[in-house]
Amino acid sequence: MKVGLIQYSPDWENRENNIIMINELIADSKEDTDLLILPELTLTGFTMQSEKFAEDIDGISTKYFIDLAQKTKKHIFAGLIERYEDKFYNNLIHFDNYGLITARYRKIHPFTFANEEQHYSAGDETVITKIDKIQIGLSICYDLRFPELYRYYAKEKVEIIINIANWPVKRIEHWRKLIQARAIENQCYFIGVNRIGKDPSLEYNGHSCVVDPMGNFIAENEGEQKIITAEIDFDLLYDIRQKLPFLNDIKLM
Repeated sequence: MKVGLIQYSPDWENRENNIIMINELIADSKEDTDLLILPELTLTGFTMQSEKFAEDIDGISTKYFIDLAQKTKKHIFAGLIERYEDKFYNNLIHFDNYGLITARYRKIHPFTFANEEQHYSAGDETVITKIDKIQIGLSICYDLRFPELYRYYAKEKVEIIINIANWPVKRIEHWRKLIQARAIENQCYFIGVNRIGKDPSLEYNGHSCVVDPMGNFIAENEGEQKIITAEIDFDLLYDIRQKLPFLNDIKLM
């Protein structure tokens, strides 16, 4: 499986411009991939104007990603703001290569340090999606600091965990080390996709990456606007789990 991580600098709260930018990045890429993964709140940046930019199922963002999946024939993992009844959620959506919504993960841990919980409701369910028989656990940004979430995915023996983020420069070493730890302790591939550029408050330098089950960075990029690609070697993953069957010994769950 070949994955593509779209690391870019979104235009603040401008969905239309960001759609153009993403289309150009994909059109310019010479790499063929099975899936594309984009940062948290993909088309707006980490906005707290959840009510203004929230969408129903037929919103701008949803329509765009459905169309993108259908045109490219790739699985798309993207972040958008969901309106559900009187609540708003920071979502990670899996659109399959036919454009169907396969899974919807609502961020379980809003970032209270930035008052995210005042604008977004917390999700309460772990979500595992699939591509063929490969299981993929979903998470968003601040979730990365809470290993309990990922232990649920490890118990289900997911092969890949994805985290999409707006993780700032000042704490980027936490991002890198926590991703590495989550990959090692859960014996899986961990894919982290972060943005670059600036918003009204913070600066970002990406470090989008793919880490293998032994904690090795097999792809990583700092600061460039580009599609980062990596091959996922499932034979390696299954061999590691067979030779080092640590996941079988999990007790406190």
